[in-house]
Amino acid sequence: MTHSTRVVSALLLLLVAGCSGEKKDVTPELRPLAVKEQVSSVVKGGERYDGYVVNWAGVLDNPNPWHFAEHVVATVVARDAKGEEVVRAEQPLDAVPPAGSLSFTGQALAERRPAKVTIEYRPAEWRPASRIVSELRPFPISGVQTDRKDDGRYLVTGYVGTPYRRPAGTLAVTALLRDEDGRLLGGGSTFVDDVRDGVRRRFVLDIESVTDTGKVAETELVARTWGSSSRPYEDLALGGALPVHTVEPTTSPFERDRGRQEPPGGDARP
Repeated sequence: MTHSTRVVSALLLLLVAGCSGEKKDVTPELRPLAVKEQVSSVVKGGERYDGYVVNWAGVLDNPNPWHFAEHVVATVVARDAKGEEVVRAEQPLDAVPPAGSLSFTGQALAERRPAKVTIEYRPAEWRPASRIVSELRPFPISGVQTDRKDDGRYLVTGYVGTPYRRPAGTLAVTALLRDEDGRLLGGGSTFVDDVRDGVRRRFVLDIESVTDTGKVAETELVARTWGSSSRPYEDLALGGALPVHTVEPTTSPFERDRGRQEPPGGDARP
């Protein structure tokens, strides 16, 4: 066997070995959802509810810039002073957008007073986003008014609109209540339907299961698509966003640009 034949044979062996080897996984490693903050509170049911009302609120962060977090479930367990379980609730959460966050709230009833409340989360299922983050625009909220009632209830009203061309079937509106130091106290959620271009939908949040509403100094509001998958959000983004300016000018155009300036030294053309 000549020298050149040996070289060709060696190269063929390397190629065959490379082709027969296992294919490397090029999928980037995805980081789990991060619990940015969460809180729970317990209040006596009063005239409306028998027993006790457990309220919880939290914020989850998605650190992955190209993937939606889907089918996340929060499991809330409350135990009494003896350690016996008095509440167990599984709450499916809405999809968390790429490089975004999810604010959520919930409540459940307990016959005996809970002494400890824990919240755990089922790992997310990840789905690649079909649009970049900048095209997943927030839903504008306006006209917000708040009112603390004498019986401890906290009333939040306002309007929600849409930045998208396609109508939004159902949106979830969540209010997080914070004290003067920004500490999360609790919150509440509601839903609005058929939010479309040029139409703002009114929402009313009557939060009655949060302790110490007298300490509320800030109400943080966010609206999002409703559903555990990314499909509602991406369908809106695929339809395109509304233009920022939608009113045509009413004045005639200038005959010449007022801002035009002569270059230093004047016109040097021959």
